[in-house]
Amino acid sequence: MSFQTTYGPDGRLRVAILGCTGSIGTQALDVCRQHADRLQVTALSVNSSTSELVAAAREFSVPAVAVADVAHGDDAVLQELPEGTKLGVGAQAVCELACRDDVDCVLVAIVGAAGLEASHAALTSNKRLALANKESLVVGGDLLMPLAQPGQLIPVDSEHSAIYQCYLGENPREAHCIWLTCSGGPFFGRTAKELECVTCHDALAHPTWNMGAKITIDSATLMNKGLERIEAMHLFGMGLDRINVLIQRESKIHSMVEFVDGSVIAHLGASDMRIPIQYAFTYPERWDTPAPRIDFRELGKLSFDAPDMEAFRCLKLAENAGELRGTMPCVLNAANEVAVDAFLHDRLGFNGIAAVVQTCMDAHDRCDVVSLEQLRDVDAWARKRAERAICLMA
Repeated sequence: MSFQTTYGPDGRLRVAILGCTGSIGTQALDVCRQHADRLQVTALSVNSSTSELVAAAREFSVPAVAVADVAHGDDAVLQELPEGTKLGVGAQAVCELACRDDVDCVLVAIVGAAGLEASHAALTSNKRLALANKESLVVGGDLLMPLAQPGQLIPVDSEHSAIYQCYLGENPREAHCIWLTCSGGPFFGRTAKELECVTCHDALAHPTWNMGAKITIDSATLMNKGLERIEAMHLFGMGLDRINVLIQRESKIHSMVEFVDGSVIAHLGASDMRIPIQYAFTYPERWDTPAPRIDFRELGKLSFDAPDMEAFRCLKLAENAGELRGTMPCVLNAANEVAVDAFLHDRLGFNGIAAVVQTCMDAHDRCDVVSLEQLRDVDAWARKRAERAICLMA
């Protein structure tokens, strides 16, 4: 039986945006702004950007907000929240927003593994989950997917939204493989040797997408695509050997599904995250586009290439973790988060990111996933192990 989304008394979808000041969160607010007659923002969270939280809460008259970082729970600017707005502080307060009676749909746009528990809270509270946090499934897909009813979890990643839409009206058992596309990032075509000296500034210059720093670095290392393969494995119940990564430099084909008869359904569109965000809110309907349309007469060409797994080792490491499953993807993700942060703060070289992840994976004894508590422990172990590896490389 398909999931039945609830709506507010006035017919609007009541939305909680967790991580409202990041790239996805701000674009989600723009979608809500453009469709104020159909969407109502009823809850917002941030990690530490309290000034932006107050501004959004005032603009949308939000009844409840949360600040994840307890060090910012007493920021003076929070006194400027609208009268009557409930303020919560800490990670648990963020999860509690997902359970509120005045929330129909939870957009989890929190960066990293921190989004897992919020995603779990949304599903167990019978809310529609608009999932922009791929780490939730990479780390905890074995726990989350059994909770999701058909039509309850709508992916927001452009590629997974594309695949989801390619499957509409089709028999999933007739799918032969998935072609998961990516731009190739700013270092497409470079060798491992050439990557040794790239800088943080170089890596943050993504050729197509405007994203947060962490995901932009993941796109440069191709770890993002490795994580997305694992995410697709959970979402669509397909083995990694049938999920192929394809470089599509123009970023106009967002992914494709090939069926057993040789037919291929591709999803094309503008490189604008507001489109998949809006679709996660409107499913199964489609509303007027929030983004400029493509004029295919002016596109010129569509190019395709295979990724270089030797130069971009993170893609291979993610494949290894996905094949092992269990707790290994949790280690992969946690070690990568620590390594990327070190790279962003000039404590680690670009190729060092893969080296740190490899060290942690080699040191981990894989187990089956059994609980959120277990994943918290594994995540903490991997972060400590990654920090030790970074110190030894300095």
